[in-house]
Amino acid sequence: MLALITSVLMAAAAPQPTIVQKPIPFPRERKEQMAAYARRHYDIDSYRLREPKVIVEHYTVTATFQQTYNTFAPNHPDPSFNEYPNTCAHYVIDRDGTIYQLVPRSIMCRHTVGLNYTSFGIEHVGKSDGDVMGNKRQLAASLRLTRWLRCRYGIATKNVIGHSESLASPFHKENVERMRNQTHGDMTKATMRKYRSQLGAC
Repeated sequence: MLALITSVLMAAAAPQPTIVQKPIPFPRERKEQMAAYARRHYDIDSYRLREPKVIVEHYTVTATFQQTYNTFAPNHPDPSFNEYPNTCAHYVIDRDGTIYQLVPRSIMCRHTVGLNYTSFGIEHVGKSDGDVMGNKRQLAASLRLTRWLRCRYGIATKNVIGHSESLASPFHKENVERMRNQTHGDMTKATMRKYRSQLGAC
């Protein structure tokens, strides 16, 4: 009961931002593929995202939200490892600050090797850290969304990370040897130090 009360109070302190629902197809086949992926990579026999501990920030390397949506929506093997299901993210934040939700928070998304089992993925439409940090509307929306998620799920500020920081996360876990050191360069440690300093308390 105490945990429930605490969760409600934290959520109230960081109100939910306006979120536009734009779901990608995630039928039974894709869920089964996600469960199979979780078994191979994390020894978890489920596609469900339970007790998330990490939020991973990304940028899309696209110019528009629609291009990003079109990348995640079809279910084909990912281009890097030729493995099902296709990559995705829970949220995408457009250049004008619109927050889109593509996947329910209760479902794992393939956005960060080693952390998909315990993390939310947030993509920002843009081609560099500077694109994200230099866009006031997009950054403000990102901070609102991340603060709300962090407070709602009790995620520590230090576990709000950029994709480039994934290998240093204490929650990083990867059973497949060829993927253990795989990461991307988006949202560097220096960028995320500035980002985290603006998140504020619950």
